[in-house]
Amino acid sequence: MAAKAWNFDQSHSRIGFTVKHMMFAKVKGSFGEWEGTFTFDPENPENSSVTAQIKVDSIDTGVGQRDDHLRSADFFNVEEFPTMTFQSTSWTKTNGGFEIEGNLTIRGNTKPVTLKADHNGMATDPWGNTRTAFDVSTTIDRKEFGLTWNQALETGGVLVGEDINIEIEVQAVEAAAEEQAAE
Repeated sequence: MAAKAWNFDQSHSRIGFTVKHMMFAKVKGSFGEWEGTFTFDPENPENSSVTAQIKVDSIDTGVGQRDDHLRSADFFNVEEFPTMTFQSTSWTKTNGGFEIEGNLTIRGNTKPVTLKADHNGMATDPWGNTRTAFDVSTTIDRKEFGLTWNQALETGGVLVGEDINIEIEVQAVEAAAEEQAAE
């Protein structure tokens, strides 16, 4: 099987994150606007690739005031850095899934990251489209990407944790044969 092109089904996908708040609680959020390209060869994963561009101002934690702060120069600085990007550099098959190595760029800072991708399978939907799905995760240190704002707590510790857990649920539809021939 050769690598095939896939179109992300954004209505059945999610890019989310979790960060510690006040050292003991969690804040969850997601990004609502993103796009990318995806080729996948389950038998020869080295032929697979993924790129994604996320519109940072689409951040949503459920609290407008917090989202505005995250968009500000204290955090993402969306005026100067409107997107974050990911570009895979390699795919490796593991027990039950894949490791995807790549470069993540946030606030103009590019760092290598490893994504753990669990392949959930492939199936044909009721309209004859082939679909595939993945659960993808990684943890990054936000300070490495220039996201350094914080506030000390009177009781010790800080307001915002350094580790960001990224959770991505992706569903994709195999691109039509005409689309793949054009690539």
